[in-house]
Amino acid sequence: MAEPVVRARGGFSLVWLIPVLTAIIGAWLIYHTLSDRGPLVTITFRTADGIEVQKTRIKYKSLDIGVVEAVRFSRDFSRVEVSARLNKEAAHFLRRDTRFWVVRPSLSIRGISGLGTLLSGAFIEIEPGQGAAQTLFAGLETPPVVYADDAGKRIALISKRLGSIDRGSLLYYQGVVAGEVLGYEMANDYRNVLIHAFVKAPFERLVRSNTNFWNASGIDLSMGPDGMRVKTESMQAMLFGGIAFDTPGPPEAGAEDISGLVFTLHEDIKSIQEQAYASKLRFVMFFEDSVRGLNVGAPVEFKGIKIGSVIDVRLEHDEKSSGFRIPVLVELEPERIVERSALMRRAPLEAFQAMIKRGLRARLQTGSLLTGQLYVDLDMQPKSPVRLVAGNGGLPELPTIRGNVEQMTVAMRGVLEKLDQVDFASIGRELEGTLKGTNAFANGKQLDGSLADLAAALASMRSILHKVESRAEPLTENLDKALIAARGALEKSQVSMNLVNEVLDPESPSHDAMMRLARELATTARSIRTLVDMLERNPQSLILGKKPQGEPQ
Repeated sequence: MAEPVVRARGGFSLVWLIPVLTAIIGAWLIYHTLSDRGPLVTITFRTADGIEVQKTRIKYKSLDIGVVEAVRFSRDFSRVEVSARLNKEAAHFLRRDTRFWVVRPSLSIRGISGLGTLLSGAFIEIEPGQGAAQTLFAGLETPPVVYADDAGKRIALISKRLGSIDRGSLLYYQGVVAGEVLGYEMANDYRNVLIHAFVKAPFERLVRSNTNFWNASGIDLSMGPDGMRVKTESMQAMLFGGIAFDTPGPPEAGAEDISGLVFTLHEDIKSIQEQAYASKLRFVMFFEDSVRGLNVGAPVEFKGIKIGSVIDVRLEHDEKSSGFRIPVLVELEPERIVERSALMRRAPLEAFQAMIKRGLRARLQTGSLLTGQLYVDLDMQPKSPVRLVAGNGGLPELPTIRGNVEQMTVAMRGVLEKLDQVDFASIGRELEGTLKGTNAFANGKQLDGSLADLAAALASMRSILHKVESRAEPLTENLDKALIAARGALEKSQVSMNLVNEVLDPESPSHDAMMRLARELATTARSIRTLVDMLERNPQSLILGKKPQGEPQ
């Protein structure tokens, strides 16, 4: 048999077309997948609470832009690293200032947030930032108070104490919400607190270099002539703290560059008013009274108007006299006194020295009987001598006098000293002797005999009065009969007189005689009536006689 002849076939075989096409399609698919795939970012958090792989979404303005692909510990196990894949369109969000935080249900002073995550689960919110591209970020533990697209200015405040101010506390301008507190931290000196805040538009134009900030937290309670006054910025500021600000003077057009400025947060608006007086004079005073109740910050008043305050109260030892003295350092504000006289137009120190020569004196007065707080009262006392303790060295000295309370104490002390000099022992002995004599007289036989005689005399007098009363009753009846007869005779004489007047001529002599007789009868009747009245009141006078004039009947 003939052997087969193998020949090499030339040209391209169609069989190889299938794997070539498969490779091309695979490469295109790989390229398309890789080109459409978004960037991979790593975010570190303190905990992975609420974060789940392939479930926790990355959102921006409530739209999904990525998903968590892996969760693992950092190398030192101090934090949790979350790897998330973002969409291709979100690649430009990854900048240096971009922020990430986990949205969970939370309750804060701003209210309740994240309630939707109770059903859908927690998610990671992103806020795009500015700067160079970056894929490694440190996530925020709490949501930011102010977002990047909010118009306004960030400011820094410094305060001695934080008080009720917290993250999310509101800023007020004339009672209107104008911003929020972003957070706080200790200052570099560890003696003050640095507070970061954000003022929203359009209120940021009102913040200038001379703007005053004060703590508006809590309640401002004050007592005045109109009664008790309670003032608060708002209910939210009373519960969660707040800051108020104001810019003195008329509002100026345009905004001022305040970048780099740190504003002072005052305790209240009163402290700002206190600092409005730039000119201050310091004096020292030495009081003989007790300074218990006089605290630093106590007011110094002149005629009831505050012109300064106490800035220091200390105890000093005098080596020469081996005694102690209490200097009280005060700071006066001469700008509080209106310059209407030539005296106040001088230098402030010269003006006060002239007033001291005219009788300006200081004394301690009680400001409140309930708390016992004292204050320094300045008044003109030209008759009081100038008493200086420290001499001419150091600070200028204001002479002092005793206060009203101390004067009363000295007076009471004098009265007690006089009472202490009284010999109460001898007075007690004399009083004891007098009481013994009175006791002997009261319990003696002479007093018993006198009381017995007095009892016998009263019994005799009672018997006599009884007899007089028994005899006076018949006599009274006879007198009544005589009075009735006299009244009848009087009536008959009156009738007779009338008949005579009718019969006789009025001009005859008998007419005059009859008139005299009638008058005498009338006088007799009045006398009888007086006698009967007297016997009715005092029937015993028939036996004992009429009492002398002036004695009671």
